[in-house]
Amino acid sequence: MHAFTLYQRDDCHLCDQALAVLAQARFPDFTSIWIDEDDALEASYGARVPVLRRADGAELDWPFDVATVQAFSIAVDAP
Repeated sequence: MHAFTLYQRDDCHLCDQALAVLAQARFPDFTSIWIDEDDALEASYGARVPVLRRADGAELDWPFDVATVQAFSIAVDAP
C-alpha cells in the first residue's frame, strides 16, 4: 500500500500539471485514483481535483508546488 493517493480525472490539464510537479519533486510512489464515474468520489473530490491524500487522511488540494509537496511528504514521517 502506498502512503499517498492522487485523486484525478481523465483529460484533466490540472491533473497533468500536478503529475509534473510530483515528478519534479521526485515524489515517492503513489496510487492514482480516477474519480470519473464514481458517485461517492465525485461528490467528495469533483471540483477539487487534483488532490493528494496521505495515508493519515491529510489532503493537499491543487494548486501545489514542489516545495509544498516535499513538505507534505515529510510531514508523514514526523513524530
